[in-house]
Amino acid sequence: MTPDAQVTNNEAARRYEITQDGRVVGFAEYRPAGSAVMFTHTEIEEGHEGQGLGSTLVRAALDDARTQGRQVVPMCPFVANYIREHREYVDLVQPGQRGVFGL
Repeated sequence: MTPDAQVTNNEAARRYEITQDGRVVGFAEYRPAGSAVMFTHTEIEEGHEGQGLGSTLVRAALDDARTQGRQVVPMCPFVANYIREHREYVDLVQPGQRGVFGL
């Protein structure tokens, strides 16, 4: 994780947020989907791309889903790509959905 970056789950807004110096610089939106969580959109603020913040954000969100015992549906291309590149998270994707996302 970037040293000064913090990831929190803003449940009211249904998104994980990453902050730097106390300011939200990115988010990963989600929707509950039964026993799973569907990640729909991830965004890092202009000027903050390329710093690994997106990866830090998604890793924290997936780790939280695992802790909660939830599966994930990676509708967001960034999240799906992250899981493809980090195979240790493939087990979080519902088995019937893995082929849909190329996992």
